[in-house]
Amino acid sequence: MKLILAFFFSTLISFLFTFPTIKLAKKFGLVTDRKKRYHPAHTHTGIVPRAGGLPIYLGLLISSLVFLPINKIMIGILLSSFLIILIGIWDDYADISPIFRFFANIIISSVVVGFGLGIPYISNPFGGIIPLDTIKINFFFFGERNILLIADLIAIVWLTWTTNMVNWSKGVDGQLPGFVAITAFFLGILSQRFTAHDISLQTTTIFCFIVAGAFLGFLPWNFYPQKIMPGYGGGALAGFLLGILSILSFGKLGTATLLLSVPMIDAFYTIFRRAKNKKSIFKADWGHFHHRLLEIGWGRRRIAIFYWIITFILGIYSMFLKGNEKLIAFFSIAAMITIFIVIIDHIKKVPYDKIS
Repeated sequence: MKLILAFFFSTLISFLFTFPTIKLAKKFGLVTDRKKRYHPAHTHTGIVPRAGGLPIYLGLLISSLVFLPINKIMIGILLSSFLIILIGIWDDYADISPIFRFFANIIISSVVVGFGLGIPYISNPFGGIIPLDTIKINFFFFGERNILLIADLIAIVWLTWTTNMVNWSKGVDGQLPGFVAITAFFLGILSQRFTAHDISLQTTTIFCFIVAGAFLGFLPWNFYPQKIMPGYGGGALAGFLLGILSILSFGKLGTATLLLSVPMIDAFYTIFRRAKNKKSIFKADWGHFHHRLLEIGWGRRRIAIFYWIITFILGIYSMFLKGNEKLIAFFSIAAMITIFIVIIDHIKKVPYDKIS
């Protein structure tokens, strides 16, 4: 019962706070206007408010305070998430440097790891586990402290990666909040099998459903035609939280990788494409998977629902596949999507003004 209440409460809070956020975003200039603030990756037309991460975070924060015991790790999660929202609002107003955002992500990931979140081991897809906590550095700073060098470093890299990777898949109305809510939902279900860290199994599961509810409550406002965009804060927060949930759920990095196959493969291909064309990997462009789907005539609703359906199907598979089977599934999807993108790259592009 508590799980269901937390989910619907988070959904309601996020939904209710989105409308005043739209008003505030317009009032303070947190908007995207293609005529005044050109962005090569944007697919929308007209003036659209940003700052969508704010109501999502409020849904997350208020629900966590109401339904969860707040310990050191939860404080670290809520604090670091707040820092992402601050950077997001700043970016929504002034379009700050993507390189600055990247290094800020590393610092923010280090903050939550400093509060005790880490990856002491990961599952070996071929059986057993791979320990990551073998190298420990002890020091004194207001008491005895220690750093699990490899475990903490991998956690920082993983969180920085998921933060940026998921953020890149928010270019179409309703795309991001839908697949993020589904991913968090399945991580919540799968967290019932195991738990880790200083957080109970019940707390981990409820937190997964709070995250799912926060993004689901934002979805009606973001679905086509969107009345507000997630902005950098919403996109980065989505990836950051999913990365955290995959760690809390007994280090289910492989499961999260499978659930996020489409945005992850898109991110890998984007980095490769930009590097091949001697472009900065941080500089936004028109070339993501959702852009390719627009180019072949898909509408925004269809693209968003496509992302949701694929994530849901992969979520069902993740409940039954073993480690090595998940690996095979991921590479199979990677091969299909890569071939599809390469084929589209060789098809004459549809002019933007003719896209439905």
